[in-house]
Amino acid sequence: MKVPVSTLLIVLIILRVSVSFAKRQVYIVYMGEHEEKRTLLQTEDKHVSYLTSVKSSTEDAKASLVYSYKNVINGFSAFLTGEEAQKLSEMDGVVSVFKSHPMKYRIQTTRSWDFTNLLKSGYSGNIGGIGDEEILKKANYGKDIIVGVLDTGVWPESESFSDDGMEPIPSSWKGICESGVAFNSSHCNRKLIGARYYLKGYEAYYGPLNETINYRSARDREGHGTHTASTVAGREVHNTSLLGGFASGTAKGGALLARLAIYKVCWTIPSQSKVLEGTCFDEDMLAAFDDAIADGVHVISISITPYQNIEYTKDGIALGALHAAKKNIVVVASAGNWGPAPSTVINVAPWILTVGASSIDRIFNSPVLLGNGMKIEGQTVTPYKLNTVRPLVYAGDAEAPGTTTNGTTGLCLSGTLSQEIVQGKIVLCLRGNSTNVEKGMEVKRAGGAGFILQNPVDGIGVSVDAHVLPGTAIFSNDSATILNYIRTNKNPTARIVLARTVLGSKQSPFMAAFSSTGPNSLEPNILKPDITAPGLNILAAWSEASSPTRLFSDNRVVKYNVLSGTSMSCPHVAAAAALIKAAHPDWSSAAIRSALMTTSTQTNNVGTPITDANENPATPFHYGSGHFQPAKAIDPGLVYDSNYTDYLLFLCNYNNTVKNVDPSFTCPKKFTSPSNLNYPTVTASFINGEVLVYRTVTNVGAEGSVYNLSIETPVGYSVKISPTTLNFVRPGERKTFTITIKPENGVTKDDYAFGSYTWSDRIHSVRSPIVVR
Repeated sequence: MKVPVSTLLIVLIILRVSVSFAKRQVYIVYMGEHEEKRTLLQTEDKHVSYLTSVKSSTEDAKASLVYSYKNVINGFSAFLTGEEAQKLSEMDGVVSVFKSHPMKYRIQTTRSWDFTNLLKSGYSGNIGGIGDEEILKKANYGKDIIVGVLDTGVWPESESFSDDGMEPIPSSWKGICESGVAFNSSHCNRKLIGARYYLKGYEAYYGPLNETINYRSARDREGHGTHTASTVAGREVHNTSLLGGFASGTAKGGALLARLAIYKVCWTIPSQSKVLEGTCFDEDMLAAFDDAIADGVHVISISITPYQNIEYTKDGIALGALHAAKKNIVVVASAGNWGPAPSTVINVAPWILTVGASSIDRIFNSPVLLGNGMKIEGQTVTPYKLNTVRPLVYAGDAEAPGTTTNGTTGLCLSGTLSQEIVQGKIVLCLRGNSTNVEKGMEVKRAGGAGFILQNPVDGIGVSVDAHVLPGTAIFSNDSATILNYIRTNKNPTARIVLARTVLGSKQSPFMAAFSSTGPNSLEPNILKPDITAPGLNILAAWSEASSPTRLFSDNRVVKYNVLSGTSMSCPHVAAAAALIKAAHPDWSSAAIRSALMTTSTQTNNVGTPITDANENPATPFHYGSGHFQPAKAIDPGLVYDSNYTDYLLFLCNYNNTVKNVDPSFTCPKKFTSPSNLNYPTVTASFINGEVLVYRTVTNVGAEGSVYNLSIETPVGYSVKISPTTLNFVRPGERKTFTITIKPENGVTKDDYAFGSYTWSDRIHSVRSPIVVR
């Protein structure tokens, strides 16, 4: 059959268009800040003109535009081919061009505030250091400080977001309450003062949102964003608990009277179990940062990390945070959940306050009693009882033929367990290849009576879950003990003891095993993380559209839930930053960061050094300056201040990076090393001979203050600081001192050593860690 020429031409055109679209991806075209005053429409027209120069027509340019950043951040995101992106990167006015990636960023998933002693709780330890509410009163409970939360949205009906008794919204607020599916302006109030959502980048990659798995609005379907927002500034809600009554008491955020502005930037990945974390796109987060800065927030809490460290000019969080820092907005971010391996800490830009995760003094004790009388410690918040003794089986001995390999046996993976073998038994599941709650769901599917889970990480920290059947998590090394019992007994049995909440656990905090650690892989002369805060088994508000396990097959509904991660520690520090900002509205974001870092503690609730999860002494690579103490941070005595220009001078160390961040700034011919950024910590890597470091402190205490020096010298080095006494006549006065570090004979190459120096006036102790290599 002869095909008409016109038909062939149409087919060729369709193929050509299809190939063209297949090659297109979303790129972010970053142009620094807006230098000229333009209307929003004029700004977008300018961005379209750049696109038109590489597209076939203005219509094509407009159709390819994803976002036009018009408020503070100057730039746009658009569908581009690699060739078009390259052409744009070479144009005047374009700072940098980088590609969006679907898996580049992930979210990092009551007692915690009592433990830090932020409120009166009867806790007798010294973490936090507040014995009454005087400090909170000085901070006015964070009144009228606006915290922007970039996350998965919010469940506005939660009691944690009640505005009862709150005063009118501050006049400084310029944001909106954006309507969408199951969300309208009536869902905002005097506590939850704003809400927006951003999914153009998400839909550009995945296509239209599947509205059966998420809301096209700021409403939270997953629970993560509701949890973090209520941790920052949730109201006091009495008589809250998890399923089964665990962790009963009063749920509350750290800054009770602070206001919340929600920016939903993370969305569930299609065709994946909801228990897995969602994804967040550069272009969506940059749009949120741009709005949040213009809206008038004072603090930004972002429990999101890239999967690895990315150079500053290609990291949407780092770029957005730098613009925020220029406006003196404190940006607090998660350090990541890839610990305890070294050099896994993320969000390492020095204008970001980077937070690791540590424990609180509460555990959920649920031991396993073996048939031989042995007791194995375990933890859980599973609400189901299994008080009878049941047969015990190892998952590797109960698998359906052909469902596993040598590398996956014993893991209780979906569809692997034999119902005939598992029925009515307790199953021992090893860690790996699936989430804890998915393993429990598989045991339930196979008819198991309960299960024992090997803790996914080594050490003493157990992240608990509300499983769908009786189950408890044991320390990882105890799984070998149970397996040996099964192997050496003809009829092994076990009983899982119903869990109970235990307060006052000693040697808390310790570092969570999952918390990412240093050294900083992007710039080893800046110590990261900066600080640690509670992030293990934290109770907070939850989305009623999500189950406690976030599994689609779990139909339970809860108002409060427990999660672990640096996602949970980040909003703790954001709340503390809000309190300090309320007490000292004229302080810079760097001064607030300094106050939190220099007043942190390195000891636990029994007065011994903080350890890692394996009970070895933790180092600054685990906790930065230490565990935060919000009360002391409100009155730090001295602060290490820095500003936007200091950050640009810091970036001068990286070839053309400054040109790729702020083209209006010219680096001097001679600029100082990264070690000389006026940071509250001192890190000197790759020392070759003597190193000289400068620091400047500002007196934020009383007039006539006199500070004297003490040094804890790193082993194998000499440290000299001059002068050794700082005399301040008045508040606001600045003093500069020099730090000289020199390796001694016999120091091992490439080994890190840790020390510190402290300025004290007998009222304040202003401590800075020293890390040398």
